[in-house]
Amino acid sequence: MLKRLSKCIREYMKYTAATPILVTLEVIMEVLMPLIMAQMIDKGIGTDDKPGSMKMIFIYGGLLLLCALLSMVFGGLAGKTAATASCGFAKNLRQDMFYRIQNFSFSNIDRFSTAGLVTRLTTDVTNVQMAFQMLTRMTFRAPVMLVTALIAAFSLNVRLSLIYLCVTPVLFGGLLLIIKFAHPIFTRVFKTYDKLNGAVGENLSGVRVVKSFNREDYETKKFKGISGGIFSDFVKAEKLIAFNFPLMNICMYTCVILISWFGAKFIVASGNTDFTTGMLTSFFTYNMQILFSLMMISVVFVMMTISRASAERIYEVFQEESDIVNPDNPVTEVENGDISFENVSFGYSRNASKKCLDNINVTIKSGETVGILGATGSAKSTFVSLIPRLYDAGEGVVKVAGRDVREYDIEALRDSVAMVLQKNVLFSGTIKENLRWGNADATDEEIKRVCRLAQADGFIEAFPDKYDTYIEQGGTNVSGGQKQRLCIARALLKKPKILILDDSTSAVDTKTDALIRQAFAEEIPDTTKIIIAQRVSSVMDADKIIVMDDGKIASMGTHEELLENEPIYREVYESQVKGGEENE
Repeated sequence: MLKRLSKCIREYMKYTAATPILVTLEVIMEVLMPLIMAQMIDKGIGTDDKPGSMKMIFIYGGLLLLCALLSMVFGGLAGKTAATASCGFAKNLRQDMFYRIQNFSFSNIDRFSTAGLVTRLTTDVTNVQMAFQMLTRMTFRAPVMLVTALIAAFSLNVRLSLIYLCVTPVLFGGLLLIIKFAHPIFTRVFKTYDKLNGAVGENLSGVRVVKSFNREDYETKKFKGISGGIFSDFVKAEKLIAFNFPLMNICMYTCVILISWFGAKFIVASGNTDFTTGMLTSFFTYNMQILFSLMMISVVFVMMTISRASAERIYEVFQEESDIVNPDNPVTEVENGDISFENVSFGYSRNASKKCLDNINVTIKSGETVGILGATGSAKSTFVSLIPRLYDAGEGVVKVAGRDVREYDIEALRDSVAMVLQKNVLFSGTIKENLRWGNADATDEEIKRVCRLAQADGFIEAFPDKYDTYIEQGGTNVSGGQKQRLCIARALLKKPKILILDDSTSAVDTKTDALIRQAFAEEIPDTTKIIIAQRVSSVMDADKIIVMDDGKIASMGTHEELLENEPIYREVYESQVKGGEENE
């Protein structure tokens, strides 16, 4: 895991490498200062038996000032390089994750959930970034400070320094116990964050429905429940981590008392010769440095405990292999819009007891218009999703232009297949910017042409800013029918060989629907058109109509053939025609 994540450091490696060096130099300056101070006390201030010297005070005082200035410089530079390295690492981490997610198939995204991926890109990356900054600074500073301070303390008095060796195991033992119990809680917390992000995203995207049904109280209660779960888990984890600081204080003050007691005895016993007042003063400083080093190590361990859960979740994204990949030597051109399904079966889960599509066999010639009807849940959308390889067939072969779709370069295949999905999505930006998703190099005239085909030109020209009208995120400032027509225009701008409309005229009136179909027939006759619809009127003029039922093709034929031979189709047709007559 660490090896994979470390690849994201890349161009920030020089900052990452410079930080420990600068931190080490900073620590050396800090460790030297107590030794210089001891010499200044003993030789500069002196005692009644050994008077001091102002000259020594100035010399050692100057050295102290120099060490303090160097420590400040090295510390400042270390902070700058650590911040640059950690922010750059987080930037690369987000980019690499986002690029990898872009290559995921629908099934990969289904396994993680949208909210889970958002949490990984935000909260989890931030946790790892903080841990990385600690790793480059505190993780080097604390051990270096601990080792150098211990060496300096032992050089002054070995017996007094043994106090630290007695206290350290107690501190580390307590810390390991805290980490052992805290890590599972943090792992659970970040999974709950996924639920929280999912609830917030769902609430905001469906805010009109929430308000129209007066479900604000329900949504608030749901949010409070999930948020309360996060609160409860964090309280449990923080209670465990809180034991670290009392344990630290107990160890620190125990050392102070023991050093004071034994240090005073050593001074008296040696007559302030073998062990001096200056040495005792230095020991107090080293006591603080050693114990604060241990505290820093404990803080690093706590942060690593939190970030470990986040790092594992990020690593899961890097480990996930897309179900849909390019073959070796892929075909880069789709010659025409011929489509054939040969004994195709499919299930969203490999272990599913029932398949969504079962033994589908159908042939569609280039340029044909094919309508698909069926009840909700009959797998109409699943059927068309196999054509551009949004999913791969579990059994059988889906062919486009006589070739298995798995032989094509994915980008080339999807450039030749335009889909207008059930859930139409527009992005924040102008109408032109949204339409150019279909073709980034499209001219204004090409944009207007496809809008005329999709019957969108009329309402666009009615806007004050026309094609420069700003579309809010999700297309909230246009109606459902307008959104559908803009999405159809965007798909047409790709100049596809296959056009798939997945119930994408449901919010359009029947007259506009008929005009759109007429424009398709006249303007793009060579494009294969597959229209999924609930209204029989939307598909009755198609060259072929497929009636689906429970993942199977119940029947197939022209409008007249199905009226005569297919009871399901006839029942739907008669109910809609009768309903229309009654409305009239």
